[in-house]
Amino acid sequence: MTSVNGANDEFKRAMVVVAHPDDAEYGCSASVAKWCRLGWDVVYVLCTDGSKGSDDREISSGQLIELRAQEQRDAGTILGLKDVVFLGYPDGYLEPTLEVRKDISREIRRWKPDVLISGNPTRDLSSSGHIGHPDHFAAGEAALSAVFPSARDHLTFPELLNDEGLEPHKVREVWIMSFGTTANFWNPLEEQDVDTSIAALAKHASQVSDPEESAKWMKQRRAELGKQIGADYAESFRKFTLG
Repeated sequence: MTSVNGANDEFKRAMVVVAHPDDAEYGCSASVAKWCRLGWDVVYVLCTDGSKGSDDREISSGQLIELRAQEQRDAGTILGLKDVVFLGYPDGYLEPTLEVRKDISREIRRWKPDVLISGNPTRDLSSSGHIGHPDHFAAGEAALSAVFPSARDHLTFPELLNDEGLEPHKVREVWIMSFGTTANFWNPLEEQDVDTSIAALAKHASQVSDPEESAKWMKQRRAELGKQIGADYAESFRKFTLG
């Protein structure tokens, strides 16, 4: 049964699979903050190393990897994450390969989430100012393919079971971050959850050029989404309940 908390009352574990450090902070971190506040175990899985996202000509990819990883860990501490897993694929080059799918399947089997959040695997051309990052689509497709069928079936990537002892796992719900007409579910939030998400985003200093403006946008956007369900704040998703 789905409660006002936005998920089945029996659920206590969640995973967020995204391409880059800061992707989750922008898209679903208030929901993550809420779950952590309620005592859930929440894990982030970052597919890429974040090695390309900078205009600074003085910083190397290696330095950027270390910086952005630490920013994500710091953001995770604020949110209350159980862990942050870095798969380490090169930023900007991510593809939904079998190797990526296997790595995500490994983490699903290891952490056994009830709910998995990821990004939209398809390009949305309805916006005139945003065309999307190819890594986002690749991470979304790989995550969905890992949920079904790879993490579920013992005969898919059998080495995960035979060599690593990781039993198959069935994710119960998938929430795809959605800000447009594809959304069919709005997760109600409290102001403290939004404030926590804003504080987490601020830790990504290499990516957030104007923290005050970003905070204003985060709060305003979630307030607008909340109005659609009569809540103070919300985040929107395309929600799938799996059999």
